[in-house]
Amino acid sequence: MATSSRGDRRKAEGALAQDVESSGARSQRVDRWLFFARITKSRTLAQKLCEAGHVRINRAKAKSGAKPVSIGDVLTISLSSGVRVLRVTDPGERRGPTREARMLYEDVLAQGESEMALPESDGE
Repeated sequence: MATSSRGDRRKAEGALAQDVESSGARSQRVDRWLFFARITKSRTLAQKLCEAGHVRINRAKAKSGAKPVSIGDVLTISLSSGVRVLRVTDPGERRGPTREARMLYEDVLAQGESEMALPESDGE
């Protein structure tokens, strides 16, 4: 009777993760990325946000937290505080401090607002 233990499965999953990293694929589950980037307070909340249809990846709804995001993807996230449009710059490796989390994305809306700002006139 061949049974696999939990440790064997974890080793296999770890080997698979190392293969993906060494192959250059830099993608990550969207729920995990939202948690690492400090957009949500937990992965569970990130999953619920996706399932409720409040997250889009490159204009396509992410119906589950398992959808992959890669560097360059644009996420549109509808939160209670407003809509955020973020470009993924790094998948991240952990949920670090705020400063580290901000390195994982560029805020597309903030860039657009600064570019669209009109120069102030001299009062003439």
